[in-house]
Amino acid sequence: MDSTKSHIAMAVGIVAVSGAAGFCIGKIVERRRSKSNHINKSIEKDCDKVASIVDMEDIANNEKTALCRCWKSKKFPYCDGSHNKHNVTTGDNVGPVVIKK
Repeated sequence: MDSTKSHIAMAVGIVAVSGAAGFCIGKIVERRRSKSNHINKSIEKDCDKVASIVDMEDIANNEKTALCRCWKSKKFPYCDGSHNKHNVTTGDNVGPVVIKK
């Protein structure tokens, strides 16, 4: 009888430790995943939200203007073609928003 109780106590302990370890590992993986899934890796990271204003006069002289959607452009918010390398590397198909007159 004592042997059965000690086996049950040991099983409960193993399950509790395994559950706690699994929970902790899950939280670590979730935290790492959420940071690595950020689209914006470098633009205005000190802001809560990036919202760019494009003056119509800046694009009025051009037949068309391309605005970045991949967050990789060195000329953000304007597209510099950085999405091409991103697409080749990741298999993605992102491109700019093109505004035409």
